[in-house]
Amino acid sequence: MTRLPTAFLSALLSALLFCALPAAQATPLIPEPGPLPVGLKVLKQYDHARVYKTRVSLTTGKPASGERARPMQVLVWYPAVRAGRPLSFGDYLATSVTESGFDLSPDELKRRSAQQLAQFAGAIGKEAVQRELAQPMLATLDAPARGGRFPVLIYAPSFSASAAENADLCEYLASQGYIVLSSASQGARTRAMTDDVEGLETQAADIAWLIAQAAALPQADMERLAVAGFSWGGLANVLAAARDDRIKALVSIDGSVRYFPQFVDGGKAAVPYVTPARLPLPLLYLAQRPRSIEALNRSEKSTAFSLLNRMSYSDVFVATMHPMLHQHFAADGLRFARASDFADYDRDEVRAAHAWMARYVHRFLDAYLKGDKAAQAFLANRPEANGAPKRMITMEAKRGSGLAPTHENFAGQLAERGFDQAFELYQDMQARGASFKLGPDAINSWGYELLRDGMHAESIAIFSFGTRLLPEDANLFDSLGEAQEAAGYKEDAVRSYRRSLELNPKNSNAVARLKVLDLKVSSLAPK
Repeated sequence: MTRLPTAFLSALLSALLFCALPAAQATPLIPEPGPLPVGLKVLKQYDHARVYKTRVSLTTGKPASGERARPMQVLVWYPAVRAGRPLSFGDYLATSVTESGFDLSPDELKRRSAQQLAQFAGAIGKEAVQRELAQPMLATLDAPARGGRFPVLIYAPSFSASAAENADLCEYLASQGYIVLSSASQGARTRAMTDDVEGLETQAADIAWLIAQAAALPQADMERLAVAGFSWGGLANVLAAARDDRIKALVSIDGSVRYFPQFVDGGKAAVPYVTPARLPLPLLYLAQRPRSIEALNRSEKSTAFSLLNRMSYSDVFVATMHPMLHQHFAADGLRFARASDFADYDRDEVRAAHAWMARYVHRFLDAYLKGDKAAQAFLANRPEANGAPKRMITMEAKRGSGLAPTHENFAGQLAERGFDQAFELYQDMQARGASFKLGPDAINSWGYELLRDGMHAESIAIFSFGTRLLPEDANLFDSLGEAQEAAGYKEDAVRSYRRSLELNPKNSNAVARLKVLDLKVSSLAPK
């Protein structure tokens, strides 16, 4: 891996010929930072397990050159020892031009940077852009890491957005004692994300890759892991959590889990493994101001399904930020917003709401990753009781109920209650979540794993459960016979083999075992 030095970042900005102007005073985007200095590392790496460049360029049609593996430029914020000059916002903006290509020429880097900032200048004017570039940030590049171990947050950006999209939030959380990692939102084969299942699963795979990178950091406490995502990233992180139960909490910042229900509603287009039972973890959803029924109707947005409502095994908090529109949740977009982008609220009101959004993310993470009692009380309070301006935030809270009906929880409960309770417990879990099902192959494999481990009583219990659940399955009766035979219950084994033969007269294993067992059982009969 390589790192982008400070000199490289500064060179990109100076090449744009923008002179720094004094930073304008404005309502802060984040609350007062925490007590810890913040460091930032910018890592340029490749995920060699995935191809990114196609053999022929999708843009020019010419054969691809250079490394074809997936580029993963990672920003890592961490609690640090105070050292050096903090970065400016312009330094963060400069990192975005290298996210999809690490071998760009200096001229190409300058061209892309100039193009990017000219676009911003066209929206709000050159002087306003200069002021934003000069805004001081919290982090120092490559500052020495502070000793200790800290919870980990993966940040998933919005559709096609940069890793530094919410650098202010990421720095703020690092100052409060979190390690935060982020990479750009890229499609499977292009820098642009795609709004389909492949795009979602690509970003979910990026989240998984970042988790692996975090595990290599000496400071990282991987037992306390959460994933936050804005917009599209707030749907991709749901997929990631459904596949990885090491993720202990989710933050969805006006996430697309609300706006693209077709991917999670259990229908034909849905990702099949995203179910409430696979998401038994706390979730904080930060929502934009409510839209009228008429506006939803005009945009053809259905409200017939909400995964948040279906997450009955999870603590779910929905904080509606009334001054904020969807785009206001991204700090980089908020910095370059025009006055006309604020509608019924002014810029300062929206920036103040953005700071409250950051505060709620922090307190939610403290509550569920650090077990902080004060943070738990903060979530339970009405927003005004926490000091939020009246009518800025409304909070809805729904507490999870009971264990999620999953194979893992089923096995855990059997270990506590006894494997002979399998049928009754399965019926109870089925009643609470019909999506939980164990087929004959799964039951058969489970029983044999117990048998191989010498757990004869448990193996018999699982096979017996299978025959009660599926009384016409000849193979499960045959397997039950083998477990009973191994445990020394020969007469029981004979009955099981005979029942298997009744269901499947061609079962050669049952015939062979009965020849042996019938003889042995007969020899034990009284004369």
